Amino acid sequence: MDYVRRHAEPTLDDALAAFRVVVLHGARQSGKTTLARQVARRQGGSYVTLDDDATRLAMLDDPVAYLSGLRAPAVVDEVQLGGDRVVRAVKRLVDDSDERGRFLLTGSTNFLSVPAISESLAGRARILRLFPFAQAELSGRAPIDLASWFDNCEVGPPSETEDRTQYMHRLCRGGFPEAVGLTPQQRQGWYDSYLETVIQRDISELGDIRRAEALVDLTRWLAANTAAELNTEAVCRQLGIDRSTFSHYFAWLRTVFMINSVPAWSRKHASRAVRRPKSHFADTGMAAALLGVSAEALASPTSTVAGSLLESFVVNELTRETSGLAGLRVHHLRDYDGHEVDIVLERADSAVAAIEVKATSSPSEHHLKPLRWLRDRLDRTAPGMLRICVLLHTGPHCHRVGDRLWLAPINTLWASQSLDRS
Repeated sequence: MDYVRRHAEPTLDDALAAFRVVVLHGARQSGKTTLARQVARRQGGSYVTLDDDATRLAMLDDPVAYLSGLRAPAVVDEVQLGGDRVVRAVKRLVDDSDERGRFLLTGSTNFLSVPAISESLAGRARILRLFPFAQAELSGRAPIDLASWFDNCEVGPPSETEDRTQYMHRLCRGGFPEAVGLTPQQRQGWYDSYLETVIQRDISELGDIRRAEALVDLTRWLAANTAAELNTEAVCRQLGIDRSTFSHYFAWLRTVFMINSVPAWSRKHASRAVRRPKSHFADTGMAAALLGVSAEALASPTSTVAGSLLESFVVNELTRETSGLAGLRVHHLRDYDGHEVDIVLERADSAVAAIEVKATSSPSEHHLKPLRWLRDRLDRTAPGMLRICVLLHTGPHCHRVGDRLWLAPINTLWASQSLDRS
């Protein structure tokens, strides 16, 4: 497919101008190499990949000499395959120079979580994460203006309408650049191969994985239980593994960016909150493929997994669009009295936006109850903290329905228009 401009590109340029090293990590096939090569080409830098056996062996033989011969910004792709030897050579070279933007390192595993890399480059590197495509990127649009939600307490209507089936097609398409242009049948094969590659190569080569079949089973279980709090005892019982194996394998799935954990929102204003994170499959296209469900099946009102997959879809969109924004974090909320809110966005100044996600095209008063509860609770305990509550749905309606309460279509996240405030 043609090059799609990434929203992370300006942030990456700024980081290279300010830091000696920039680490761009994210899931395999999320577009890191394409973006890094684009930046290197535009700035006259060099590009090498440690995915190539000959290059890797040559660099490992004398990493300082090899890296010294590369033009800045020197892109070293899949840096985790070089381990500590390469990263320590990078550290040595940048410690001998104050040059900004000397290296751009990319990796398909979490740079801070790979056991083979003990050097964090603390104080020298800016670490950025690249996600698969956001819907706004695929549509050629700017990121959503969340400042309007927080500061103006309003939601701009989308520029076009979509129905439930269209949302499910987006959900099943996912955001991996190689997969978005494939047919549903082709995508199924692509995702099957992707899972095999990640487990058999990335995880098995870097981690102590003795039961690959159990890791596959766990991955499918997590796809079926996306948008849920993890019950470790239940998953261990169902899959026949012990807690230690689960914790080890789950940590590796997070390291290769297959799973996102969304932390619980807990402040003194919500003292009875349950503090367990929610587990979200990081790409709903892959989750749908693992479950063998089609967009048409998910569009049916009888679908039992549409709601959870759609919640993960929205969480992923918000995570992708807020990843470069300092001081804005995505949380969820559930308390011991049974109150739940799907998404709580908190800004650095403690301002909060609450979001519920429903697969219905005709939201009712009942669907607004969690948002009304949180609004009223925070108004009593922390006046001014709650700025807006938004119920995202699959219908066409976008309007205010009460004090700081809004109904809005899900595509408001990537196709919103500014409201006329004159």
